[in-house]
Amino acid sequence: MRRLLALAGLCLALPGAASEVHTWKFRVLLDNREIGEHDFTLRAAGEDRELTSEARFDVRLLFVTAYRYRHKAVELWDGNCLRSLVARTDTNGETLAVNARTRDGRLVVERPDVPEVHEGCVMSFAYWNPQILKAQRLLNSQTGEVLPVTVLSRGEETVRVRGQALPAHRYRIDAPQLQIDLWYAGDRWVALEAPAAGGRHLRYELM
Repeated sequence: MRRLLALAGLCLALPGAASEVHTWKFRVLLDNREIGEHDFTLRAAGEDRELTSEARFDVRLLFVTAYRYRHKAVELWDGNCLRSLVARTDTNGETLAVNARTRDGRLVVERPDVPEVHEGCVMSFAYWNPQILKAQRLLNSQTGEVLPVTVLSRGEETVRVRGQALPAHRYRIDAPQLQIDLWYAGDRWVALEAPAAGGRHLRYELM
């Protein structure tokens, strides 16, 4: 469960023109049983973007909370390159914090064990941005790891979004210990699925 929930795995006044606001609010299901929500709010003004991500999961067994997960991250972007990240994750009372910021053209990630420095443009697992489908590495905002990724097109499919059948394109992101399927209607992210430990299955449904 810890590995799977890692993918849930993030209000600044943006300079310049008035910002546009986009939101995604997902119902999260584990084996078709609702366990919580994951919300995303994107504010964009020109090349400046701010993404706030907040997840709240509770897995209950016999009316007892067997697993509790809270994650919040704030990411600042310059175009398609991550400028900074502040993330905090609470898993059953165990807290993990990750901070990152650009310095001299490089992204410095402060992980719990040792800082890491990454050259060039780095993106997180920013599902809301279809440009991640061109990436060869992505930053996990929960752990601070930059992982190699392979993206595969799975073709056109029909998915149900808010009770309506919607044509969408399916992609798969493969990374060490992660496999994530994403659906996009045009450039709009509309669904996510991933395998969970014990042969279980996680799904995001847009509300």
